[in-house]
Amino acid sequence: MEGAPHKAAKTEFTECWRTSWKTPYIMRLAFSAGIGGLLFGYDTGVISGALLYIRDDFKSVAKHTWLQETIVSMAVAGAIFGAAFGGWFNDKYGRRKSILLADIVFFIGAIVMAVAPAPWVIIIGRVLVGLGVGMASMTSPLYISEASPARIRGALVSTNGLLITGGQFLSYLINLAFTRTKGTWRWMLGVASIPALVQFVLMLSLPESPRWLYRADKKDEARAILEKIYPAHEVEDEMKALETSIEVEKADEDFLGGGVFSKVKSAWSNTIVRRGLYAGITVQVAQQFVGINTVMYYSPTIVQLAGFASNKTALALSLITSGLNAVGSIIMVLSVLFMQASIHSPRISAFESNHFGSNSTCSVFLNAPGASSWNCMSCLQASSDCAFCSNGNNKYHPGACLALNDNVKGLCRSEKREWFTKGCPSKFGFFAVMLLGLYIISYSPGMGTAPWIVNSEIYPLRYRGIGGGIAAVSNWVSNLIVSETFLTLTEAIGSAGTFLLFAGFSTIGLIAIYFLVPETKGLPFEQVEKMLEKGYKPKFFRKKTGEKADTS
Repeated sequence: MEGAPHKAAKTEFTECWRTSWKTPYIMRLAFSAGIGGLLFGYDTGVISGALLYIRDDFKSVAKHTWLQETIVSMAVAGAIFGAAFGGWFNDKYGRRKSILLADIVFFIGAIVMAVAPAPWVIIIGRVLVGLGVGMASMTSPLYISEASPARIRGALVSTNGLLITGGQFLSYLINLAFTRTKGTWRWMLGVASIPALVQFVLMLSLPESPRWLYRADKKDEARAILEKIYPAHEVEDEMKALETSIEVEKADEDFLGGGVFSKVKSAWSNTIVRRGLYAGITVQVAQQFVGINTVMYYSPTIVQLAGFASNKTALALSLITSGLNAVGSIIMVLSVLFMQASIHSPRISAFESNHFGSNSTCSVFLNAPGASSWNCMSCLQASSDCAFCSNGNNKYHPGACLALNDNVKGLCRSEKREWFTKGCPSKFGFFAVMLLGLYIISYSPGMGTAPWIVNSEIYPLRYRGIGGGIAAVSNWVSNLIVSETFLTLTEAIGSAGTFLLFAGFSTIGLIAIYFLVPETKGLPFEQVEKMLEKGYKPKFFRKKTGEKADTS
């Protein structure tokens, strides 16, 4: 993208529609590349529903929390390496070839997951789709921005973000559609191969980015593409703009050094950039540690923790959270609701447990000294081999603590009782789902978008690429940590404790952002640099002490 970060305004979207109508080639180009955003969103959302049925098919996954977390988070790990590799591949071979390669890798990963005979094969497939997502997530918006007219660039790049959230919502709809189909999770994961294949075919008929071609000294090819995008009288101006931009870019590379490590070292040794990184990394880490991706990756599981046992019901209710796509008080209330649900969960009745025979009762319950005081949550937390079978007349009345196996599960359901393995029947459950939706609504306009805006405005021009890259890596790594530990935390400290922990991180993040992140809205880049050069302090403390900001 030439010049400063380009934000789409209302008039720009109007111009986008008008220009695209006159030149359908532009919309075809943006839509074809934007499918990468759809893949990104679909992969983020689909695993949350598929995991419910993977647990049913593979008992080792149901029993081992770390295996569930690994299946979810390996796509994030793959995306980290995919983004890093994609950056190199983009520069070396071009944007178009990067998208084509991402489609191939994603397609193979989706097929591997769909036919996986064992959990470790699913993990390999997740790594592959993660690699594809990592490459596509950085290449698609880059290709769109470089191959579209400057006056509608922001609007077209915004379609990529829209397709990400659209892909997340689509994944929940598809998950719900396949709940009664034989193969359930295999179809859910395998369907992702279709948009990857469609994008691959469409990209074969599209050109390379004119900017990359110009930099690769293929100026005639770059001009030919610009002639398809711009009116004839604007082509020469765009060629001159490309020449100027690339000369500046090469001068910056000579200044920073060629290797990644030398660029990082140069950035960190610069006081202005280092202070910018304090702000940029803080907002990116805070974005993940408020727990947003636990909702996206595990929302059906969270719904089950709230007291809805059915996989289909959990998927249907999780549509609320994905469709609304906060922190602080809302997540605090959520933790209180989970705590109340745990305290008021149905009690365990020895009569109900013996109803299915002593061999069906959970052995831990039989041998526990204080079993008479147990409730549903005590049963589920006592052992991974225990499950709760609800009362036949009313699921909120005392039920049975039974052994977790298919035979006993069948006995329970044959009497039209509900079978709980994650959460317990709760009158608070629906309120928890509503709060999850409110959490997403509050998150999206704030922590969902602000970190990316901050990172586009906080660094000097020549350091913007490396600074944004470091911050983005911190975001992915934080994402990996959260997604890899969520279920373990719910087992160790309970659902209420886990969301209380996220509330604590939200509070810490709020304090860190207050002290480290300056307001950049409406400020020229030069003024932002001067503010960071002096050292930023919150306005309240500058007034109180009478000092000018001076920190390192």
